[in-house]
Amino acid sequence: MDIDNERIERAARSTEILRYPRQHLATFGITNLFYYIVTDPVYSELTPDTTETVIREGRVIAERPKIVTPYYLTHLDGFSTDAKRYFQMLLNAHGPDMPGLFYTYKNEPGNLNIVSDGWQAVIEKLNTEIDKKGDPLAAIIKGQDDLWDVSLLKFIYEITSRSLRTNVQQLGARGMLGMSHGGIPVGARQKIEEMFQQVTTGEIKPYELESELNRWGAFEEYQDRFFNLVKGRK
Repeated sequence: MDIDNERIERAARSTEILRYPRQHLATFGITNLFYYIVTDPVYSELTPDTTETVIREGRVIAERPKIVTPYYLTHLDGFSTDAKRYFQMLLNAHGPDMPGLFYTYKNEPGNLNIVSDGWQAVIEKLNTEIDKKGDPLAAIIKGQDDLWDVSLLKFIYEITSRSLRTNVQQLGARGMLGMSHGGIPVGARQKIEEMFQQVTTGEIKPYELESELNRWGAFEEYQDRFFNLVKGRK
């Protein structure tokens, strides 16, 4: 195994999610998760008697889950050849119209502090502080200092896994995972309608709507409406 891969896997294995958010990711909106990542300082290996602890704060913003199919995923940009091969395997195994959810996240790092307490005492204080604030979307993660973002990604993976069933159930209850004409999920059709409205109000650019239509192979179906909308904005 590659040395870098070994370091990453070791950091992921040693990561502990000590406090999970008390709410799942929102199915129909944006979720702001506040995190504390607690680590032993990287220099602690050289000074084993140190009791210092590093505390990183930040926010992970989880966008509203997007309904996709394997066909849609094969048209996403920025993926490696291996990833595209995996998507093709999904396409072959489940068919192009198997609906699923695609989550996107944005990390906004905040303060970094080094305190003189050991990490156990720090965790206790953070739990007390969160309880006082009553924040249901706060998390505490015990990670590795030099690969703290790997620890954060493990947290993101786990909170996504915990939320997936609820999100799918809620979308299914509204009939949004059913298929409409053209092999496009009902929920995706609704998202397209929202994007047309967002172009009208200037919230998004026309090219964003055009890209979404192309990913679904639906531009020809909507092209007259799209061009009329673009002309009307000039």
